[in-house]
Amino acid sequence: MWKLDKFKNNTAVINENGEKISYSQFDEYCRNLTNNIKSRCLVFNLCKNEIGSLVGYIGFLNAKIVPLMLKADLEGDLLHNLLETYKPAYIWLPKEQAKDYNFENVYENLEYTLLKTNFTESYPLNDDLALLLTTSGSTGSPKLVRQSYKNIEANTKSIVEYLSLNETERAITTLPMNYTYGISIINTHLWVGAGLILTDKGLMQKEFWTQFKEYKATSFGGVPYTYEMLFRLRFFRMDLPSLRYMTQAGGKLSPELHEKFAQWAQENHKKFIVMYGQTEATARMSYLPAEKSLEKYGSMGIAIPGGKFSLIDVDGNEITEPETVGELVYVGDNVTLGYATQGSDLIKGDERYGKLVTGDMAKFDKDGFFYIVGRKKRFLKIYGNRVNLDETERLIKARFADMECACAGVDDHMEIFITNSDNKEDVINFIADKTGLNRVAFNVKFISAIPKNEAGKTLYKELERQLINA
Repeated sequence: MWKLDKFKNNTAVINENGEKISYSQFDEYCRNLTNNIKSRCLVFNLCKNEIGSLVGYIGFLNAKIVPLMLKADLEGDLLHNLLETYKPAYIWLPKEQAKDYNFENVYENLEYTLLKTNFTESYPLNDDLALLLTTSGSTGSPKLVRQSYKNIEANTKSIVEYLSLNETERAITTLPMNYTYGISIINTHLWVGAGLILTDKGLMQKEFWTQFKEYKATSFGGVPYTYEMLFRLRFFRMDLPSLRYMTQAGGKLSPELHEKFAQWAQENHKKFIVMYGQTEATARMSYLPAEKSLEKYGSMGIAIPGGKFSLIDVDGNEITEPETVGELVYVGDNVTLGYATQGSDLIKGDERYGKLVTGDMAKFDKDGFFYIVGRKKRFLKIYGNRVNLDETERLIKARFADMECACAGVDDHMEIFITNSDNKEDVINFIADKTGLNRVAFNVKFISAIPKNEAGKTLYKELERQLINA
């Protein structure tokens, strides 16, 4: 996938200690790891924004080993469920976590450990299968997206083209490595021989900005919450001479903030590029060219090179009139193979044939620029993390058998309706712990009964009306 030897003298990675690792060194780390795995198989990569995790991701793909990328601090029961469901041959994880498993230690380096699991059976893998990502990583759902080598290469080349990336770039990590947006930044920079500044520090920490300036970061990516925090941090007053561009995806940024950042970028000779994507399309499907960012603020832009958008109405007919809302459909080589919900699905081939019905409702203007107006599916984006409402309900119901619950809400704010008021605090603590998200994103509301129809299905529109009228 990545021709690391092509850029052997370039700096591939700068870690938090300031150590610079060349592409040649990085390639050696990758090979030393994968030499301990004798055949193509499934590996769980428990991720942090650290060199060990990155070596696992790149090394596994280059060696045709299939990684499932998971956050290192995924709650124990959720990880156990994934292990039992998919039965990986190995786990590559932070060294301090290895002691929690009774598996054979076969290799250690870079503060990471490779464990050989004791599963006696493994599931066959499709030849095209390259990478597995969770559809809702915060809740640990067993539903995974199957990405192919073709998907990753096509999307990487497209992003490199529209961002005009070259080996002089140096991106700093602001997103998790197990998140499709974070991975796409890694993919594109290593594709062109550019550099990555790896840090687990957050925007609110002084150390992040110290690293940004000291190592001369040229770009960063963020979800809407990132830009909300930057605005509160008075980002526009910061002196960041090395910064060239900023990207935004992972949910719709408010038009007001979009306009503010686009205006600042224009006035300071930087680029602000809003994008739209889904894990099911490898990463990106659209981008708003920097020169249009202010003029078309609020827009997700146009299809990436090699891709095509259309809108369909409720009957599946294509919409051709501007300013008409319909469901967004995308066609391109980056559309992934399909889902897996169990180990036996890993042998499946392409089930989408390059077409993705996104579940998002959108419109386009007279110039052909698209605007997201809402979602058809039941999931929210909370601080850039896609959280499935049905999966969240399932977790709560499994833990609190003495009550009913239903979940609704808007991006960055989930409303959880429960029928036992005594459980309010326990539910908030439970779901915040399970997802790893800040508890302020969740509000638990007591309700005497969950509204349902005659078939026993929850009436979510009734719950939403209660929120509006509250």
